[in-house]
Amino acid sequence: MFEIGRLCIKIAGRDAGLKCVIVDTVDKFTVLVDGQTRRRKCNIKHLEPLEQVFKISKNAPRAEIVRVFKELKIELKETKPKKKSERPIKVRKKKQKPVKQSAKKIEKEAVKVKPKPQQEEKVSVAKEPVKKEEKSK
Repeated sequence: MFEIGRLCIKIAGRDAGLKCVIVDTVDKFTVLVDGQTRRRKCNIKHLEPLEQVFKISKNAPRAEIVRVFKELKIELKETKPKKKSERPIKVRKKKQKPVKQSAKKIEKEAVKVKPKPQQEEKVSVAKEPVKKEEKSK
C-alpha cells in the first residue's frame, strides 16, 4: 500500500492537506516523504494514499520529485536554505579599577565636608522608685 512513488496527502500536522510522494520506507510504520511538504519522516497514520504511483528511485533527489509534480501540474514552493551569518562576538565590559587617593586629597575632602552641628538633647531625669522601707520611716 505505501510503496516508493505513491502519491499521498498528509492529514495531520503542520503540512496537513498538502500532497507528497513516498521517497523511502524507514520501517513498518514510518516513511520518508517529499513534495509540497518538507522532506522528512512521517508516520503512515498521518498519510492518506492516493491511486497514483510514479516510477522514482529510492531516496530520489529533489529534482526528480519536482519533475513528478510538474507532470501533475501541482505547484511546489522552492525554498532556499538560510544563509549562515557570523555570530557577533561579545565584548566583555571592563571594570574600572578604583583610583587610589593620596593622603593629602583625603584630608582636603575631609575638611570640605563639615560635620553637622549636634542638637542639644533634652535630658529627662527619671524618678527612682521609692523603696518600701523608705516609705515606712
